Amino acid sequence: MRKPAFALSVAFRFRLRAWRFGGQVGAAVLVLSVAAACTTQADNSRYFGKTVPPEGQNLRYISGSEPESLDPQVSSGQPEARLHLGLYDGLTEYHPETAQPIPALAERWEPNADNSEFTFHLREAKWSNGDPITAHDFVYSLRRGLAPEFAARTAYLAYYIKGAQAYNEGKGKAEDVGVTAVDDRTVKFTLAQPVPFFPGLVAHQFFRPVPRKAIEAYGQAWTQPEHIVTSGAFILKVWKPYNKLVYVRNPQYWDAANVKLDSITFYPIEDATTMMNLYKAGDIDALYNHIPPASWIDHLRRTVDHMDKPECAIDYYMLNTLKPPMDDIRVRKAFNMSIDKAGLAAYQRTIKPLTAFSPEGIFPGYPQPVGDPFDPLRAKRLLVEAGYGDASGTFDPAKFPISEVELTYNTTERNRQIAEYVQAQWKQNLGLTVPLKNMEWKTFLDYRAKLEYKGVARTGWVGDYMDPYTFLDLFTTKTGDNGTGWSPPEFVAAVRAANSAQDPAKRYELLAKAEKMLLDAQPVIPLATSSTNWMKKPYVKGMYPNPVTMHAWKFVYIEHDPAKW
Repeated sequence: MRKPAFALSVAFRFRLRAWRFGGQVGAAVLVLSVAAACTTQADNSRYFGKTVPPEGQNLRYISGSEPESLDPQVSSGQPEARLHLGLYDGLTEYHPETAQPIPALAERWEPNADNSEFTFHLREAKWSNGDPITAHDFVYSLRRGLAPEFAARTAYLAYYIKGAQAYNEGKGKAEDVGVTAVDDRTVKFTLAQPVPFFPGLVAHQFFRPVPRKAIEAYGQAWTQPEHIVTSGAFILKVWKPYNKLVYVRNPQYWDAANVKLDSITFYPIEDATTMMNLYKAGDIDALYNHIPPASWIDHLRRTVDHMDKPECAIDYYMLNTLKPPMDDIRVRKAFNMSIDKAGLAAYQRTIKPLTAFSPEGIFPGYPQPVGDPFDPLRAKRLLVEAGYGDASGTFDPAKFPISEVELTYNTTERNRQIAEYVQAQWKQNLGLTVPLKNMEWKTFLDYRAKLEYKGVARTGWVGDYMDPYTFLDLFTTKTGDNGTGWSPPEFVAAVRAANSAQDPAKRYELLAKAEKMLLDAQPVIPLATSSTNWMKKPYVKGMYPNPVTMHAWKFVYIEHDPAKW
């Protein structure tokens, strides 16, 4: 594989910055090189850094960016999804190892003959304030999330439900949405089309019920520690923005007897070097996915701590198809074909190059289509065809409106490294210097959703359920997490028609054809199939590198007996 287009020193020097946890300095200043990191332990060491468990059942976890919100219908990112899994139960939950749906607030469910209707039977459960959780809570929550004035970015996930899209777009009524409380313990969903994966879909945070009384009493402040009411295994005790969130056990939880952790402290840290040094020092017990720097991976793979399995997730860049020059398909394809994705994978070490939009190797039997290959010469020809050539028919970078293009990404070390690699590729292969623009997570989400970015914006997608549909469905509406402005009726029809096929193989075939339509239009630049790539101490049990990297915290615990590590 070719080397990255810009050099990186092997002897990175990382300086641990003193990080203040609730008034106490978490670790002293430490300077180490990559080589030193590999020699601080014996070569045959099984672990990375200190392995002294915290006292009792108290987990310390780095969750990523400061959460946009603790309202599961407001936020849409992975940093928030990790937090929601402790506070709110859904009808179903992610299996800790497979991510397939398992019973949660619903103890069982059944579909009708063609998967166009699902009935869920609720178990006896209470909110953290002692009120019963009923089917009416699910009706209220879904209608709330779909309300046009609420403007939930992930409302499109509910468009499978009859009347949901019309109501969300201001063309229908709340009472026409296909969710019904048959009685206090039975909720029925009537769908607009067959949706065989619906039980997996309702594990998503958008479908987890929210407490009507608290919301009506406190408005947007209902998620503050003094007001919040939860349905999950934990309740929020402390929230110090950009410092920490502390969860404690919820005694009202329906399965409280099987919850082992007494507390979880989440630290919203973004800097990868800081995270790794805190982890190595033993101040942190686990951290989220996609974190260890590429230069550390070879060493970390020899440890028990490193969790690295194929992930139902992709890295990609979205293109603003509503603004020039990315409104021209030739320009979009040129920017895609001028990136050496194999070189990116070699540089990052934990990803696989991707030309399709669905992750490679995750869905057995799916005939994944192939997108355009790395071809800088063809890319330049396309730019000439788009009107950016000189008199001799050669691409002239000076004629390209580079002032209308920048690459915007949310601030993390990994995102910066990928952006710099892609920037170097466009400079090397097209002669174009695309400016980089980094933004804080919450600001970035809104900026991207409103298509205010110029040209290119970084994103990634972790499947909401284990099916290719979770990737293609992003583009069945122009709102939500689409972020490209591209959603032609023929594509929407092709994607939705696939779910009408009763034969699974035929359904996959139709989905693959729809994916090929997406690749041909190039509203996105696929970059890589992700891997989980995260760290946990050997004494942290119940956390597995599942395909969507979602951990239901009720299953997690601290094992104090080294013989069981």
